[in-house]
Amino acid sequence: MQILQPAEWKKPRGFSHGVVVAGPGRWVVLAGQTGGDETGNYAPDMAAQVATALKRIIKLLAEAGAGPEHVVRLTWYLTSRSEYEAAGPGIGAAWKETLGRNFPPSTLLYIGGLVDERAKVEIEVTAFVPNA
Repeated sequence: MQILQPAEWKKPRGFSHGVVVAGPGRWVVLAGQTGGDETGNYAPDMAAQVATALKRIIKLLAEAGAGPEHVVRLTWYLTSRSEYEAAGPGIGAAWKETLGRNFPPSTLLYIGGLVDERAKVEIEVTAFVPNA
């Protein structure tokens, strides 16, 4: 994967502007993952929900024979800007634990709500696994 970063642009923090993926391989497209656990329970805070959503993403990627290094795009749907901003350190820790140093292109959207009213975040993922 080649990161797109024009030399005269400021390097973004926590994501990249774009990537180029070349060669034969498999695309993995995940439905949006919320912060609900296996039993459908939600933690009350944004950071914990993001951590759960990211762990769910890693589990699904593993099912496809992929890992965090294969993620080429994330789309985040968040229900509160202020909660997201306040949860920054916890979200950073959850990112480091699950996605490590991979910072793919990301889009964050603030929305009025998700299908489950307890959900504060939903994250969609696209990944590409090159043929070995």
